[in-house]
Parts: sequence; structure tokens; C-alpha cells
Amino acid sequence: MFNNIVDRTNTNCAKWDEAINQEKIDDLIPLTVADMDFRSSPEIINSLVEVANHGIYGYTNISEKYITSSISWIEKYHNWIPKKEWFVYCPRIIQAISMIIQNFTLKGDKVMVSTPLYSPIQKAIISNERELVNNDLLLIDNHYEIDFEDFEKKIKSGVKIYICVSPHNPTGRVWTKDEIKKIIEICKKYNVLIVADEVHADFIWRGKFTSFGYYLDSYDNIVICSSPSKTFNIPGLEASNIFIKNEKIRTKFSNILHNSGIHNPNYFSVFAVEAAYSSSSEWYYFLKQQLKKNINYVSDFFDNIKGLRVISAEGTFLQWIDYRELNITESELKSILLKSNILVNLGSEFGDSGLGFLRINIATPRKTLEKALNSLKHTLMEEGLL
Repeated sequence: MFNNIVDRTNTNCAKWDEAINQEKIDDLIPLTVADMDFRSSPEIINSLVEVANHGIYGYTNISEKYITSSISWIEKYHNWIPKKEWFVYCPRIIQAISMIIQNFTLKGDKVMVSTPLYSPIQKAIISNERELVNNDLLLIDNHYEIDFEDFEKKIKSGVKIYICVSPHNPTGRVWTKDEIKKIIEICKKYNVLIVADEVHADFIWRGKFTSFGYYLDSYDNIVICSSPSKTFNIPGLEASNIFIKNEKIRTKFSNILHNSGIHNPNYFSVFAVEAAYSSSSEWYYFLKQQLKKNINYVSDFFDNIKGLRVISAEGTFLQWIDYRELNITESELKSILLKSNILVNLGSEFGDSGLGFLRINIATPRKTLEKALNSLKHTLMEEGLL
């Protein structure tokens, strides 16, 4: 199943068609956008075929099964139990984050993130005319850590919201219980709203995932964002689950969505989520095995490439790679990559602290991954960099 190459070109694919059209390279391999080049689970596909055959795609409500199966999954895999009344549907997590920025802060207010970080979150802060505050992570012995001295110094400078991505994108860090507890203690001390983006929580390779939901009894000024989109490769169906214990915050956020015209989900998303969380555990199990094999392959591959070093990933299906020892500019690297018919996410997309790094998405069939990386190795040899 996960070795089959599915042609995604000419499907209006944001990952493949957009990259090919932009770079004018027909056989380009994009290892960029964080969706997977695998077909979703048979249970999801069969469910969507069945409901498509109904033939009426009217306005749809969230079902009881949607909510209960989502909560059951979180209880089983994320180790905490949200209550049904805490649930709020939102199509996409980035929409939820943007609306919280717009409505829980004023123009000029400070919103903090830990960088390098997924660029749409940073752009949401800047485009909404808030002040982006960067808490740069520390790279120590091939392992990223939070600089808590800098963290508290900046939090107490007047930060209104701290957005935490866990597992972290792009570095792959999975924040520990102690780290999350310390984040919460500092934010509680200065009454800072925490928005936790936990979209990659189902992909943990080392350690154990700890949700911010685990600490809601000690601090409920937290918005927890989860979604089946990464786990089951259904981001185009747009279904995200926002859990907010604090009734005042939840009511305000729900009203914001309603006032923005967001209330009924996509017709197909309800059935997809039901099938994902209630019937696709076996598919998910084998998916993780394949992803882990790909991660090991990438790690072994770059171990034999001088000047390129993989930052050991604890979570996500993304790999963060340090190329600083090649002593080339980002522009030069992009030229080498395009000559290899590869497109990746360059480090500068994730902020200044991302310079000298690149991010690749390994959620693709092994043959595709091998073709891309061997092509890169060949080009590096041609350029005299190996």
C-alpha cells in the first residue's frame, strides 16, 4: 500500500502541481508541503465513496460519532481525556490560530513563538499587525532545547499569546512533560494565553507525547488544536478539533467562528473523520512502520554525506537537515536542488534561525525518496562538494 506511487500531478495538487508550474520542471520531486503521497485508509475511501453515491451534498452538522470518536482517539493516543463540551469545530488549525490572534489581541500586541517555526503561523502574526516575538531554540548536541531564560524574559515583556507547536515543526522535537510544565508555569505567572498546535501528535518516534491538555486542571488559559488531517492524509477535507476548557474563552472563540460564517463543516469531512478515528487504526499502525523506515533510510543516507547532518527527529514525518558545513548560500543550495529535480523547504522560510538548514517531507514511497536523494548526491558530487 505505502510502496505504490500515486501520480498526483494534474489534480490541482498544492504540493506537486504548484511546484512544477512554479519551477517549470516537469519531473520535479517536491519534498515540501506536509501532506503524504500515500492514499488514505481504505475505510476512509470506502466511506467517502458510499456517501458520495448518496448524491445530495447539503449543509451538514458535526455528528455525535465525530465528537466521541475524536475524543476516544485522543484518550488512547494522546493520553488525556477532553470533555465533549470543550469541543469546537474549525476547518483548519491555522484558521483557528489566525482568528485567536485577531480577536484576543490588539494591533501592536506581542505574540511569541519558538523558532525556527512553521512559517504560516509567523505570517499570521505579522499580517494581522501584531509584534512577532521570537524565542530562538538552542541547538545543543544535535538536539533542540527551549532557552527558558530567554523565554521568560520575553514573556514578561508583555506577550499576550504564546503559540507552541508540539511536536515541533520543523525541528521534530517532542516537548517533554517537564518542558511543557515549565512553559505553563511561566505563562500562568504572566497570564499569557497558550495556543497549542498538536497536529503532529500521532507521529512520535522517541519518548512519549504529552499534550497541554494534561495540565488543564492547573491552568485553563489554553487552546488545544488537534486534527486528523496529518494522521490520515485528509487535509483537503478540512477538519480540525479545537478543545477549550475555559468557558469564557470557548464561548468567545465559538462566537468568532459563527460571526465569520464558519459553522457547518464540509459534507465529506464528517464521514472521513468518523471512519478515520473509529475504523483506521490498523492502517495507521502500518503507516507508522513505513514512515519510521523512511526516517531511518534518510538518517543512514545523510550519515554518508559529508557536510549534511540530519537533526534527530523525535516526532513528525519531517526531517530537519543542517547543511552549514557545505559552506554554500541558500541560493546556491536551491540551484543544486533544482538541478537535482528536487524542491524542499529552505530554512529561511522558518525564520532567521533556520538559515543553514532545510526541511524535507519523508512521507512518500521509498522509490520516490531514493530517486530524490540519489539525484542530490550525484549533483553534489558533480559540484565538487563531496
